[in-house]
Amino acid sequence: MGWYDALEAGELTSSPSAYESQRFGVSVDRITVSASAGTPLAEVLTAVGKSTADVVVLRYPAREVDWFAALATGPRTALLADSLVYWSLPVGKGRRPAPLAGFTAGLESAIDDDLVDDLVGDIFGDYGNHYCANPLFNRALALAGYQQWARRSISTAGAVVLRGPDRRVLALATVDQQASWTEIELAGVVPAEQGRGRYAHLLAAVEDASTTRRLVISTQGHNTGVQRAWARYGFEPVHTLLTVHLVTPGLLPDERCGGAAEAGRAR
Repeated sequence: MGWYDALEAGELTSSPSAYESQRFGVSVDRITVSASAGTPLAEVLTAVGKSTADVVVLRYPAREVDWFAALATGPRTALLADSLVYWSLPVGKGRRPAPLAGFTAGLESAIDDDLVDDLVGDIFGDYGNHYCANPLFNRALALAGYQQWARRSISTAGAVVLRGPDRRVLALATVDQQASWTEIELAGVVPAEQGRGRYAHLLAAVEDASTTRRLVISTQGHNTGVQRAWARYGFEPVHTLLTVHLVTPGLLPDERCGGAAEAGRAR
């Protein structure tokens, strides 16, 4: 989810998610409370109550630690789907690594769609995104969504690419250049090159390609490895959102066969 919706939108936002609804075969609404919205819980519950979607993907500031209890006792089944942590870096303040002989990195405007799919599949195939918390969201379809997102982003804005001496792509970053910040959307190193310092070179290339004064980036809270890399490079954490899936009763597999109710009574 983008930086603006997470941190700067001045009010609760609610809208259908056509891409997710089409991909997963269930209707999906997204409701988001940004860091600066100041939305009370009652307003959130009202927005959830108005939704007729099968699944509401709700994101709200993690500081609202008492909200989940209210959501969990509501009419929908509440699934905690991890958190999103947002980091920021002033452009030009990164701790850049020494150049690698024979390696090149920079913004490329055209990358073959099949190559993009292969790279995203290799890099993010095992990524524990928020869809994994919900049995209604097939993991392979979720990965296909990331591939589609990358292709769509690259078709309009290109991507920052790190290539080795043999011109193979070793790392990829899609970016969204806004007026005040550059958001790194998807970024990673192919598995064979991970653990060799390549990621810092990718971040340095993103800094070089940025047309703004600030880089921003986010990931799931459990993804501590990449967050350590961001900290080493000079990024600082600025905000955390919780993600909760609110599912219409009777749609989850255990509920369809009565397992959830029995488990609830057993506890």
